[in-house]
Amino acid sequence: MKIYQIDSSARKEGSTSRELAKKLLNRIKKIGDEIIYRDLDDEMLFVSGLTESGMKIPEKEQTSEHKKMFELSDKLVVELKESDVIIISAPIYNFGPPATLKAWSDLAARVKETFEYTKDGNRVGLLKDKHVYLVITSGGTKVHSKEDFLTPWLIHVLNFFGIKKIDIIAADQMALDYEGSIKKAEEKINRLT
Repeated sequence: MKIYQIDSSARKEGSTSRELAKKLLNRIKKIGDEIIYRDLDDEMLFVSGLTESGMKIPEKEQTSEHKKMFELSDKLVVELKESDVIIISAPIYNFGPPATLKAWSDLAARVKETFEYTKDGNRVGLLKDKHVYLVITSGGTKVHSKEDFLTPWLIHVLNFFGIKKIDIIAADQMALDYEGSIKKAEEKINRLT
């Protein structure tokens, strides 16, 4: 089994989302599993300078920055396609996703790779039969509340890619009850694994 772990917190040390994702990984990985790890805070590029709709720029018009963008995009697509289980850890920043997670989704959304259009114009996700665990943390925002724009957005993106099996582990409103939030998330990890 290939497990793809994606961390998106801007904090390297003391990140609750990273720590919970690590605990989850240690619970689900088995001997012989391959772990693919990506820290979005280390290497992420933002889509820019497009000359056509979608992720398209004619090769002769690509700058060196465009080439880097497409190279990273190709890697992200392969990582997604080859994985069986995906763990995405994400803190809620100002009610939404970290900028690097949004950039990851932009680079991973590739026509005929992660989704396609049917003849009647409908979109179909191409990444079926994958299981995603979302590890979501927040200081004050309640997950699934009207102020949480990260969780529904991320579920929508994953559904767009064809991924329907999604489990959410939340340590939310940590500013109000840190210990209780962590305990609730750890109990959910134990139940799911």
